[in-house]
Amino acid sequence: MMSIVVENLSKTYPTSFPRLKKFFRLPVKPAVEALKNVSFEIGDGEIFGLIGRNGAGKTTLTKIIATLVQPTAGKVRVKTFDSVRDEVRVRSLIGLATAEERSFYWRLTAEQNLLFFARLYGLKDAAAKKRIAEIFEQLELNELAKRRFSELSTGNKQRLAIARAILPQPPILLLDEPTRSLDPLAAQTMRDLILSFKGVSILLTSHNLSEVEELCRRVAVISKGEIRAVDTPSNLRRRNKQTQTVKITVSGVSENYLREKLSAKLQNFIVENHGETISISFEREADDDSLGEIISFLSENRAKITDIETEKPTLLDVLESYE
Repeated sequence: MMSIVVENLSKTYPTSFPRLKKFFRLPVKPAVEALKNVSFEIGDGEIFGLIGRNGAGKTTLTKIIATLVQPTAGKVRVKTFDSVRDEVRVRSLIGLATAEERSFYWRLTAEQNLLFFARLYGLKDAAAKKRIAEIFEQLELNELAKRRFSELSTGNKQRLAIARAILPQPPILLLDEPTRSLDPLAAQTMRDLILSFKGVSILLTSHNLSEVEELCRRVAVISKGEIRAVDTPSNLRRRNKQTQTVKITVSGVSENYLREKLSAKLQNFIVENHGETISISFEREADDDSLGEIISFLSENRAKITDIETEKPTLLDVLESYE
């Protein structure tokens, strides 16, 4: 079953007051197409990644799913409910955490803020306080519970936004750059927390491409408002970059001997002498037989292989291919 179904979604932001601007002879900017015919699905319990440059349409898409913005065309269904006709029901199913959070009360403490939102979600005070204590423990926010929101660092404000999103334990989470501004240890704690949400469907946007690869089973690439590809991270890498760099470090054989013998097997390669070891670097087509052949050749010539490094194509290569 699908938790989120996006069908032919488009969003155009029209020019504001065009007639008035023309009357005063002011420049009239054209309408902005933020999204163009976007379609994809997110299954129950799936962590789905959305990657793209700034201005690609990620935030607009997230806000439409969360019912904060209405589409110009197309539709979004959340657990079979329409995001426009059934917006109240859809909001009850979604926890939203955005990268730029402005809805907290700056004079209230972190704990008071969450208690306020818990009451809006319909939680009784006793249940709310218990749930807030659990979340503070999960996100390592106990020391910040009594501090005003205005006193929190950007990273801790981000963590509090995540805390509010998961407060009512919704079946769907929309996480816009959830580790933004977090230090490496806090970011890893956040990733571990996201992976612990069993059965929760998650739409995750991020500029951290290695993070998307770690967390997401499938990824959508969005560019200039259009979905260019939807696939697993490994399939996207294979589809968009067919070569990889290999570096083999060996010992027990001379540099000149390697150069002479390898020239018959490789067209382009680099041999570097590091004193006790020698490194051989070359490019190969992904999944071809050249790496195995070179390893066999080195073994037959009594070269001791001490290290093999391969440069795996990243989602950045994928992203750049669709720009």
